[in-house]
Amino acid sequence: MSRASSPPLDPVAVSEDLTPLPSLKKAGNADIDFDGQLDQPLKIHEDARSGCGGQTWPAGLVLGKHILRYHRRELQDARILELGAGGGLVGLAVALGCGGGSSLLLTDQDEMLQLMQHNIRLNGVESRASALVLNWGEPLPEAVVQQRPNVVLAAECVYFEPAFPLLMQTLKDLFVLNDEAVVYFCFKKRRRADMQFVKMAKKAFAVDEMFDEDRPVFSRQALFLFSFQSKTAANANKAAAANGKANGANGMHKS
Repeated sequence: MSRASSPPLDPVAVSEDLTPLPSLKKAGNADIDFDGQLDQPLKIHEDARSGCGGQTWPAGLVLGKHILRYHRRELQDARILELGAGGGLVGLAVALGCGGGSSLLLTDQDEMLQLMQHNIRLNGVESRASALVLNWGEPLPEAVVQQRPNVVLAAECVYFEPAFPLLMQTLKDLFVLNDEAVVYFCFKKRRRADMQFVKMAKKAFAVDEMFDEDRPVFSRQALFLFSFQSKTAANANKAAAANGKANGANGMHKS
């Protein structure tokens, strides 16, 4: 039995009564340094004619800044996948700011493919980044299977309730592919139903709300920042941390 394809996530198809969208901007280029986190600003071409993902959304700015501020070193050699990348704001920020030997796959629906490819070229990261179509709920593309990403970025992927089960399926598939992957997830709550996705995630994964010194600012805008891990990996990490503390205590006692 084949799984359902992702529904079209298009500003015309999604009622604004259902999910308020940001004001659509005119097509053009923007330079974004994530409040000084990037020495060389990210160049991003925005074009909402290709869909609502064609422009920057608040959760992408929050997630990009968070990753650059707190996770820069650990992502230097990571295998990174961005889901629902739109123009590639978060993934490309990581590619510019983290450097090293990291590899990056920007993914979204077919309507976004040319925009993702354009922004990869615009920032000169063709050697480490590529774009491809990944429809939530469908089998993972071969390029993703080969990459086995250990870091997944997802910003502003919660705004269309019929797509929640499809996004959940894709996240589960990614954890099957790599049980030790970490998902960094940020979204803006626009409707009460949006929190249903978090409840779904907590049943399937180990979910933690991440520390960020800017939380008092962005939480007032109903922005939420989480990490997801497989429950197996999270339990193993907790056990390792507990053993480390116990060994440390024993060493102090012996000395």
